[in-house]
Amino acid sequence: MALFKLTINNRAYNTEVEADTPLLWVLRDNLGLVGTKYGCGIAQCGACTVHLDGKAVRSCVLPVSAIGKGKVTTIEGLSEKGDHPVQKAWEEVDVAQCGYCQAGQIMTAAAFLKEKPKPTDEEIVSTMSGNICRCGTYHRIREAVKVAASKTN
Repeated sequence: MALFKLTINNRAYNTEVEADTPLLWVLRDNLGLVGTKYGCGIAQCGACTVHLDGKAVRSCVLPVSAIGKGKVTTIEGLSEKGDHPVQKAWEEVDVAQCGYCQAGQIMTAAAFLKEKPKPTDEEIVSTMSGNICRCGTYHRIREAVKVAASKTN
């Protein structure tokens, strides 16, 4: 076991875990930040997506030892009041059905739009294709990304 000093959602945390513990389990089991979901455990579905220094990463395969001095943002830290443009677009378009994948979808979209504020339809499809929605709300997800992009430009 080792002590890790982490910055998550602009707050300092100390946690003692094995160095190879995936960030997902540190967030959920050690720190009580349960907005990030477990989906597949092999970085294929996107449910566990968080930001590391602003970049979308899959927390289910990212060992806590790889964080270093990086800053982690989870869905809980994306916005204080749930009013990030992507979150608002998700509500406006009524994206969620079961909602399980939505935190990962939102985190992927938020990082993407930060890097590419005026994406093409093809870029939206390509980027969001890495996130699986078992309910099949892909058309609403794409629409919400477009809505969020239009409101941030």
